[in-house]
Amino acid sequence: MQKENEQNKKSQEQPTQLSLNDQMLRRLEERQHLIEAGINPYPTQFEVTHSSVEIIKDFEEEAKAPVSVAGRIMTIRKMGKASFFHLQDSNGRIQIYMKKDEVGEATYNIFKLLDIGDIVGVKGFSFRTKTGEISVHAESLELLTKSLRPIPVAKEKEVDGEKVIFDAFSDKEMRYRQRYVDLIVNPEVKQTFIKRSAIVSSMRNFFTGQGWLEVETPILQPIYGGAAARPFTTHHNALDMQLYLRIANELYLKRLIVGGFDGVFEFAKDFRNEGIDRFHNPEFTQVELYVAYKDYNWMMKMVEELICRTALAVNQSDSTMFLGNEISLKTPFRRLSIIDAIAEYTGKNIAGQSEEELRYTAKDLGLELDPKISSGKIIDEIFGEFVEPKLIQPTFITDYPTEMSPLAKEHPSQPGIVERFELIVGGKEVCNSFSELNDPVIQRERLESQAKLRQRGDEEAMIVDEDFLRAIEYGMPPCAGLGIGIDRLVMILTGQDSIRDVIFFPHLKPE
Repeated sequence: MQKENEQNKKSQEQPTQLSLNDQMLRRLEERQHLIEAGINPYPTQFEVTHSSVEIIKDFEEEAKAPVSVAGRIMTIRKMGKASFFHLQDSNGRIQIYMKKDEVGEATYNIFKLLDIGDIVGVKGFSFRTKTGEISVHAESLELLTKSLRPIPVAKEKEVDGEKVIFDAFSDKEMRYRQRYVDLIVNPEVKQTFIKRSAIVSSMRNFFTGQGWLEVETPILQPIYGGAAARPFTTHHNALDMQLYLRIANELYLKRLIVGGFDGVFEFAKDFRNEGIDRFHNPEFTQVELYVAYKDYNWMMKMVEELICRTALAVNQSDSTMFLGNEISLKTPFRRLSIIDAIAEYTGKNIAGQSEEELRYTAKDLGLELDPKISSGKIIDEIFGEFVEPKLIQPTFITDYPTEMSPLAKEHPSQPGIVERFELIVGGKEVCNSFSELNDPVIQRERLESQAKLRQRGDEEAMIVDEDFLRAIEYGMPPCAGLGIGIDRLVMILTGQDSIRDVIFFPHLKPE
């Protein structure tokens, strides 16, 4: 038993020999040589004074400006008494030149034990090489991290007079699974995520500039609601109760409007137990906003301004390329009711049709439907199949049937229709908005109707939330609500054709 425990302890200290390739075995040996030479392969800190970009940007001939830079070795040419390597930091790359006579034999011997992927700190001065490349002339070098696993480095080879790149880290699934490697060897990927951060910052500044309050609401909820979706379920041991990861934060934000705030918003992680594809990830980010005393017409104008401003702030342009289409984000956006949109793109007028008539229309269009779904879902299926993919330029789809929107206020002049819009861009929904229903009697009726749909087998129908109903029974002022899918908006503004390219760590099937 003692021998077994010792073996288990040893296996936890370093990767097993069976799992290592020749390169990893060599790097482990180099690590050990460094330790035996009194070198710590993982020191605690290094003072950096310049980034690679700053050194190149601020370079002055003959100045020999002192610099201290740190980063990862990406190319390396070890020669006799002088060597070159390229160091990559978070901003870019710069060449390092090192002479044995200047850094000393001990440091140069350490350098001989370094590999591509190792992280080092270099102190020296900037200069221009004979070939014209701005570089750093090293006066000292310190190992900061010994890399045990070789990174995939693309190589160039001349074929028939043209440069051909091979061994690139280009497999999409591997890049998603090992995003850390993707960011190292494909540094241009960082730009998408830098823009993502800028998009969120621009939107946050817009909201706070209006005087609206950023808040946080529960992720673990005893009753999920605010959207039509299936939840993830978990269990709280101490309270011995079932909880759900939120599918939306709507109902809690409206509780805050009841409590007296005039405008609240939240950038939130939401979770829906649904399929995974190019446009859906079970964990996603959205911002929800609720503003008292406003309606969906006001919200449409606000969304136009918000998206146009965000595009200009991030891209310095009010147009973008998405899925091969040039999309103009100039205001105003087109507005079209969902009934008129279906009529325009299918030739079918579904206004006032019963559930049976809608099923016949869908069948006539070639749709095969689950017999358990209701009128609202049928309309949604028709719209999603025949209309939404064709709406490339920004279009507000408005005025949905009541059954499709149980939390929205009824249109004052159109019975059976609610004040709701969705913004469609590039054939995909980007945001959803209502004039929020604040009549607690009608809201109860709507949620109870949803409960009946659940009994029919609709797993995405909403649940009656008694605490939410109690809240609006105290009185909620007229209110406009909005939800914007951040991942989708980032895709559009950065020209990415998959949601996985705008999420650092997307969900994938197990390896």
